[in-house]
Amino acid sequence: MWEFLLAGGPFMVVLVLTSIVGLTFIIERGLALRRSRVVPASIEEAIETTGSKEDLQALRVLCQQKRSTLGRLVLLAIEHLPWPKPDNADCIQTRARNEIVQLERGLVVLEVVVGIAPLLGLVGTVHGLITLFADLGQTGLADNSVLAKGIAIALNTTLMGLLIAIPTLVAWSYYTAKVQALAVEMETLLNDFLRRQYRHRTRIAPAKETAGSTRKA
Repeated sequence: MWEFLLAGGPFMVVLVLTSIVGLTFIIERGLALRRSRVVPASIEEAIETTGSKEDLQALRVLCQQKRSTLGRLVLLAIEHLPWPKPDNADCIQTRARNEIVQLERGLVVLEVVVGIAPLLGLVGTVHGLITLFADLGQTGLADNSVLAKGIAIALNTTLMGLLIAIPTLVAWSYYTAKVQALAVEMETLLNDFLRRQYRHRTRIAPAKETAGSTRKA
């Protein structure tokens, strides 16, 4: 393995550094996009069962304790419940876009690695072939095995570039799809939460008006 890396020339060093960067962001995004950190099951269950003011207060405390993307959005929705529903929904949507940007933060690095790794490998191969043919111009083609070995060494960087790009592309595609799925799930939960809360307020208001009219009568 060490001989394989050394035979790749100076561009192999750049490829190794690229692989380290890619692996770092693959691990970091894997930890950051865990479901428990984005959409905790406890908050999801609390949202679905929230009805009374006591449930709403318990949900607020839970979101404050379990810091997560969904928790921050729910806290924002609770704080703005006195607002009209369209204004509250717009506020949540604006904040949600910022949260999604945070979730996608490292994906652009993976996308760059996917693009440059094969290109760096190709540049390394071209550099190796140029060096090889320059040496052959001085020594001649006395031994074909030397030429075959030189070409094989020159192709090491292309192989390394592909070995970096392929798993990085898989990780980038998986994380991109996961962010989209989590975003849709959070949007559904928040829409249901707002609909239940404002429906509950709508039912309470006529009841108060009826009770007031009864007292006056």
